[in-house]
Amino acid sequence: MLKPNLSEEMTSGLDLQRGNRRNFLKFSGVAIASTGILLSGCQEVLDILPKPGKKPSKQAVPLGKGDIGILNYAYTLEQLEAAFYLMVVANPYSGMSQTEKVLMEDLKNHEVVHRDFLKAALGKDAIIDLSFDFSSVDFSSRASVLATAKTFEDLGVAAYNGSGQLFVSADLLLIAGKIVSVEARHAAAIRSIFDSDPTSFAGSDVIDSNGLDRAFTPDMVLEAAAPFIKNKIIANQLPTS
Repeated sequence: MLKPNLSEEMTSGLDLQRGNRRNFLKFSGVAIASTGILLSGCQEVLDILPKPGKKPSKQAVPLGKGDIGILNYAYTLEQLEAAFYLMVVANPYSGMSQTEKVLMEDLKNHEVVHRDFLKAALGKDAIIDLSFDFSSVDFSSRASVLATAKTFEDLGVAAYNGSGQLFVSADLLLIAGKIVSVEARHAAAIRSIFDSDPTSFAGSDVIDSNGLDRAFTPDMVLEAAAPFIKNKIIANQLPTS
């Protein structure tokens, strides 16, 4: 099995707030190179099973401030998406085709890579493992699963689009840009198998009058995601502009 080649220095986290740019660039270059193998084809599968013996806390979770806060905001969403696709793959809906099975496996692998990358990048500043509530999703129903996937992927794209301007670090903005490009592919892929309208991938519900993706503020995104997250996410220290 292929795993990102994270050194002890990388997994110990990065002091982004103190501007340790050299270490962060070293980390990001290796990690992105490793994840790129998966994102380009998903030929190998990560060891993504949850670790036993540690239950996620349901406590309130402050995201922090500055670039750390924005990274934790992204990490919150990647945790949510990874947990969802793990459930989808573990509980295939009725009538899931082979094509859809491959797609769900790929999306699962991508989101787990995103989640683990952000956790390693944040190091000691990473928020806890969150708890999720998917009781509103009927995992046996194709329509319910794909509608939820569509919501999550569209929300993720709008979240990254809206948070990019908040980063101080140009290096972090570059990383976010790489991730959102993959999330946009996810959104288009889900719409291609779920929506009967072949132009749905660029529908007016996701593209504005200028032909650009929607961009949501963290408050908007976290409000939309709140029904699926058991923890109270505290984002009052995030930058607003």
